[in-house]
Amino acid sequence: MPKIAVTGKGGVGKTSFASLLAYVLTERGQKVYAIDADPNATLAHALGLPRELAAQITPIVEMDDLIEERTGARPGEYGRMFKLNPRVDDIPERFSVEHRGVHLLQMGTVRGAGAGCVCPENAVLRMLVTHLLLRKKETVILDMVAGLEHLGRGTARAVDAMFAIVEPGTRSIDTAHRIAALAADLGVESLWVVANKVRSPRDEAYIRQHLDGLPLVGTLPYSDLAIEADMENRALYDAAPELADRTRHIIDAVL
Repeated sequence: MPKIAVTGKGGVGKTSFASLLAYVLTERGQKVYAIDADPNATLAHALGLPRELAAQITPIVEMDDLIEERTGARPGEYGRMFKLNPRVDDIPERFSVEHRGVHLLQMGTVRGAGAGCVCPENAVLRMLVTHLLLRKKETVILDMVAGLEHLGRGTARAVDAMFAIVEPGTRSIDTAHRIAALAADLGVESLWVVANKVRSPRDEAYIRQHLDGLPLVGTLPYSDLAIEADMENRALYDAAPELADRTRHIIDAVL
């Protein structure tokens, strides 16, 4: 089953695309784990989870008792030895929230530390990503920040497709180039660019011109329906059928 990472500059629509991927792959009979690894966690909203269900989600890094049980150290404590390879195989089933066939896990943010923090919380997160990518038979979709902190060299090679989402504009395309360099350094073999919020042939031409060889696998048009879905807490997959159909074509082209 495919393992997919979605990344890009904040605000380009990567979480929206991750939600579309999740439902499109679910409609094809796959059991999907959607992993929200963005500190600004909004994947539950993009998937249209009912508010009462979304309220049941606890980010993994906030499960202090679990982290202490698995690593031997309490989050926030310094100077203690802890396990770098804690047991995580039961976490996806125990702590994911299921909605319409998609199993959602929220990673959360390591508190008070940088991305490279060597701490109990980060040990659990990295092992969990490793388990999901290397050992799980289910489809996995990682909604990530622009950096690739949760991926090590071994796990990155298990990613079947990495999508860098861009919009018309220099900043998001520059971010995509930095992501591509990081991905190449980690050994990711398949990185694809998806252009989002494309309003015209001019927008698409601008993106193609500035990608400098990065492969553009598909485009998603700017859609007022996406704004309405956000306002109404509806899944983008339901609110914007054209975006779902474009996502199907992207999946067919890549996977």
